[in-house]
Amino acid sequence: MLGTLTLLLLCQLAGELAARLLHLPVPGPVLGMLLMFAGLLWRGHVPAAVQETSSGLLRHLSLLFVPAGVGVMTHAARLEAEALPILIALFGSTLFGVAVTAKVMAALLRRTEGDEP
Repeated sequence: MLGTLTLLLLCQLAGELAARLLHLPVPGPVLGMLLMFAGLLWRGHVPAAVQETSSGLLRHLSLLFVPAGVGVMTHAARLEAEALPILIALFGSTLFGVAVTAKVMAALLRRTEGDEP
């Protein structure tokens, strides 16, 4: 388990280094996850040790939200002061996401309907 956790952290470190050195607008852990995914694809299967460790992490995933909850509580006054812009941004981005999804879905449906005889 320790070796697998080390592998996960090394992938995250590699992603963080790549993001910072190449000035990429992607978070390092996301790049690390992509590196891990590429390695697992290259290997052809997920080793049992990796599967066991990742299952253990997923079982306790709720604990990883504690720091975020503490941050929200710490900055509650600031969030209250800026509630309107935050709500507008959340509502607007949700509407934008739904609209883009609808447009893409409509385009894909038109494309697949044209392929049928």
